[in-house]
Amino acid sequence: MFKWIQGGISAVTGMAEPEYGPSHFHSVTSRVLAAKKNPYTKATASGKDFDFQNPQNTNVETATFYLNDLETGYCGFAQIIHSNIGITTTAQFTFKLYNNKIKDFKQIWTSTKLENFSIENGKDFKADNLQIQWNDDGSLKINSEVNPESLVTLIFKPLTNGVKFGQDPNTYYGPSIEEKWGSMRHVFMPRCTVEGTITDLKTGLVVDLTAGKTFGLYVMALQNMKPHHAAKEWRFVWFVNEKESLILMQFQTPKSYGNSIVSTAIITDEDKVICCPVENEATLIGEYKDEETGWSYAKEIDYKFKGQLIKDDDEDNEVESAGAVEFELKGPLVDVIERVDVMNEVPQFVKNIVSGVAATKPFIYQYYTEDLALTRSDEKESVIKGSAWVEVTYIVDEREQEQ
Repeated sequence: MFKWIQGGISAVTGMAEPEYGPSHFHSVTSRVLAAKKNPYTKATASGKDFDFQNPQNTNVETATFYLNDLETGYCGFAQIIHSNIGITTTAQFTFKLYNNKIKDFKQIWTSTKLENFSIENGKDFKADNLQIQWNDDGSLKINSEVNPESLVTLIFKPLTNGVKFGQDPNTYYGPSIEEKWGSMRHVFMPRCTVEGTITDLKTGLVVDLTAGKTFGLYVMALQNMKPHHAAKEWRFVWFVNEKESLILMQFQTPKSYGNSIVSTAIITDEDKVICCPVENEATLIGEYKDEETGWSYAKEIDYKFKGQLIKDDDEDNEVESAGAVEFELKGPLVDVIERVDVMNEVPQFVKNIVSGVAATKPFIYQYYTEDLALTRSDEKESVIKGSAWVEVTYIVDEREQEQ
């Protein structure tokens, strides 16, 4: 009972947590491995999988639209951040646009507070001059005019089924699932076509996304507790070409939950989910220290995925396996295109809470590369090339806590 009280207090106040250990961490990956079932379960908008969970306690919930125009080189994301820290709820629209094919292209990065926001019908989101709406055909539209430097009208049309891991995609923190005091949740629409326009009124830039060549990824995520208590590090990659996609979403908890790792990945072909590995290794190679932040950034990655091929996902959610397979995504990252100081992007009252927590200094290192190669164990001679958006996020430096 005492530990439950401690967990409840720390989740509200932001104070450092005691070391509960792995016994207080109940991951979705451990559950699906224990059940010896294929981790993949279909996620649908009609089944409320893509609804905003909108818990009343401290949380951060995001809806993120990644896009990559393979012909013109434009890539980036639009994101809604819906945050509740117990005393107030805020919403933010962030947008990033990058292009490595245009020399001296000045990337767009905006972060804009939303006004008069609301969740409609569970899954739609509205604010002044912004709307996210699911259509009857399963497509998803985002329209934003909240910032003149990032006017967007985008339609995401799924090419594959949505994905969640297990029947319940939540990872729980606490003495047991029944006595949880926090959770982490992800649901994916892993491969979409994207249509629409992006406009920057400041520079006059107008981007018409290339029909048939622009692909997207939609992710809903919920950190249902203080983010720096839920995870100390993140690894993310979205690799895509005209025939395949690969997504990795991995986080590691602070030592309070045993430095436990949850690693989920999705691999698709043109129109079907083919594997959802949960036994993955995300290795950073050739790290260089960033003297300004104290963190290190990578020059190369070697990400390995071990899972079961999916035999058939068209009939129902009882997915059959077609044998074990391993994938490897490897190659240089070349340049950091952005180092995001997260503390510069959050409201002041959130900053006041988080800045008082020892060793919490969140930074996101973002990369874009066309130099990664994807291989698979059942096709020895196959080497798949594509474009990749890669992120490495650091939140809590436990080395400082130990000093």
